[in-house]
Amino acid sequence: MEILLLALGMLALVLINVPIAVALGIAAVVAMLVSHGADSLPNLAIDMYNGATNFPLIAIPLFILAGAIMNTSGISRRLIAFASALLGFVRGGLAMVNVGTSMFFAEISGSAVADVAALGSVLMPAMKKKGYPGPFTAAITSSSASLAIIIPPSIPMILYAVMAGASVVQLFVAGIIPGIIGGLLMMGLCYWYAVRCNYPVEEVFNLRHLWRTFTDAALAFLLPIIILGGIFGGFVTATEGAGLAVVAATGVAFYYREINWKMLKNAVIDGVVQTAVVMLLVASSALLGVYLTEVQVPQKLAQAITDLTSNPYLVLLLLNVFFFAVGLFLHSAAAIILVVPIVMPVVTAVGIDPVHFGIVVTLNLAIGQQTPPVASVLMTACSIAKENVWDVTKANLPFIGVLLAVLLMVTYIPAIPLFLVEVFYR
Repeated sequence: MEILLLALGMLALVLINVPIAVALGIAAVVAMLVSHGADSLPNLAIDMYNGATNFPLIAIPLFILAGAIMNTSGISRRLIAFASALLGFVRGGLAMVNVGTSMFFAEISGSAVADVAALGSVLMPAMKKKGYPGPFTAAITSSSASLAIIIPPSIPMILYAVMAGASVVQLFVAGIIPGIIGGLLMMGLCYWYAVRCNYPVEEVFNLRHLWRTFTDAALAFLLPIIILGGIFGGFVTATEGAGLAVVAATGVAFYYREINWKMLKNAVIDGVVQTAVVMLLVASSALLGVYLTEVQVPQKLAQAITDLTSNPYLVLLLLNVFFFAVGLFLHSAAAIILVVPIVMPVVTAVGIDPVHFGIVVTLNLAIGQQTPPVASVLMTACSIAKENVWDVTKANLPFIGVLLAVLLMVTYIPAIPLFLVEVFYR
């Protein structure tokens, strides 16, 4: 009964436009006052501080800043030019370029929204100019950006690792194969659409032009090698790798001479604003976590589900449906912070690998970024493309289908996400 009242109170606050982080904090404070009295209040600030200062969380503002620097420099444009030279001769090649550059950009920023903001403003006008329909253009930009949060580094994975007590590096490694599979499936779908709808060939293949664009973007290609190589090689932690990403992105941006101190200042401010939103959620969730732990909600939920079934595949099915519903109404960060601590005892009780479950959660939330009413990435793409949300959603259904197919493969064939983890870390 207490949990139902807590949920209803949070929902009421959100419906009157109270920010989710503030609503979360208010609901947690009221619940603690009712259950434990005013004596519990002096510890609230300490709980919030401890929740927001977990070492892996430091990676989040740093990866956000690295993505913001890429947004304001010439790195994104060079990546697009190379991908166009490589794939532009294929029918529908520009749509494939969209997928490929999203996947590469995600290897530095870890954020789907940053991906859309950086690449969408360049790629979507170019696709429209070449004759691609506006809704299709926004749909492929949005879905490929959400797929890219499966590819390391990934901010949702960092949040999940902190909330679930899992290894950030193992989660990063587990996302590689599902991300590549999803990218190839989306490229194949783009080609099918291109042949069916007679979408254009962008340019004739020219080896000299390909080499020129490659050399122009060579330093940008070094970024994921430096960052991910350092993390996977054990030379730096994920948090230190995020700091390395900022240094490397800044160095490359200044080398290209397409960024100045004013632009860098704006990138820092943008990164701080995005970080503040996430970290306020994290701090508020710490209060809720204390309350839920004290009233043993996770343990009670675990007992209820295991009494119903102990089959891990049925449990995964139930949790997939649950996370899909949550993703319709919550941003990915809020969903991870609110739900993961509650369901982890269930996951542990039935023997599901927490790294495997982390990829399942991340894919569910990637789908949630594409499904209204919240659909944060879809809304960003529609805003940049100036397209109607429902027209884009209709065009996006086949690409959401790709994300669902990858989710089902990852859920029921654990070897797909865990193969590289088993090879390198177990």
